[in-house]
Amino acid sequence: MTLDPDVADLVKRVMEERGVTFKKALNDAIRDGLTPAARKSALFRTPTFAMGFNPAIPWDKSLRLAGVLEDDEVAHRLASRK
Repeated sequence: MTLDPDVADLVKRVMEERGVTFKKALNDAIRDGLTPAARKSALFRTPTFAMGFNPAIPWDKSLRLAGVLEDDEVAHRLASRK
């Protein structure tokens, strides 16, 4: 098997970073590239945190609230220029 120069450089970099042999670095790269996406995504997990429930905060309207707050800030800045 002949590797393109850029691929050989990538394999060498992985060898140095992980301290593995050429064979291990190449086999891992091929496995990673040929593994179905569904299996890959199952390996990554985003941590979640309970934020509690406060009925006074309308989370479904948070973008509108952010817009109103931004408008108020812009109006305040414009008023303070005079």
